[in-house]
Amino acid sequence: MELISSAERNRLFESFAHDAFHLELRDDYSVPTEDGPYESWLRGTVDNSFMVPWTQLMKRITDSGKTVRRVRVVTEPHSSYIQWEYATAHVNVEAGESIRWLPRHKLHEDLVFPVEGHDWWLFDDRLLAVGHFDGTGRVLGSEVIDDPETVAECVRLRDLLWASAIPHFEYTP
Repeated sequence: MELISSAERNRLFESFAHDAFHLELRDDYSVPTEDGPYESWLRGTVDNSFMVPWTQLMKRITDSGKTVRRVRVVTEPHSSYIQWEYATAHVNVEAGESIRWLPRHKLHEDLVFPVEGHDWWLFDDRLLAVGHFDGTGRVLGSEVIDDPETVAECVRLRDLLWASAIPHFEYTP
């Protein structure tokens, strides 16, 4: 399996035409660029400046009329990492992203996640960037998939979860 870097995955945002959707299934993301801000937040200091490159990209994309959406499937009570994501989600929303939350215990027990239960970005219902992580939770990269059957399954799941998830400003952890 060939993986692309996070930077290469972010370049996919330059080429999609209408909609980008992210499904997040993990209760912890050990992203190196977030270690400092996350650790600072745990000590009571808020510094969201590390998000500026991402939020500038999102603002430019959403200002052009494209949509960027996320569903975060989370365990309740939240891990400290998810508490931090919730506390900083307003920054993403202010940049134009739509974020919804779905408590894991509200998922239908027979629900099967495609692509082996990995997180993924879906671009224009035609291309997936499937996230892969090592055993410690560090990002290894993204696998690009354009297989129509796999993409169709992710589109179906996206629509199901989006309809069930709670908009950010209505969700109370």
